[in-house]
Amino acid sequence: MILEYINVALEHANYEIIEDDEPYYREIPELPGVFATGRTLEECRRNLAGVIDEWLIIRLRRGLPIPPVAGRTVGEIVRVDTGAGA
Repeated sequence: MILEYINVALEHANYEIIEDDEPYYREIPELPGVFATGRTLEECRRNLAGVIDEWLIIRLRRGLPIPPVAGRTVGEIVRVDTGAGA
């Protein structure tokens, strides 16, 4: 379910070319603060996928809501305690 959410978010991302060493810039309007850059479009996409993943982890750990993207939601996620510590 999380991978599906990330893929939908990636498909829904806006992108532009900026004047920078990493000229490809992508952001997801529904996810505040979620953006990435890259030297190529594919690198930018990979970077953005990582940012979304980390953004989701932080929001889940803090109990913050996760907004829908293109009508898709993450749904209820049950945390599994691995005993590895917090």
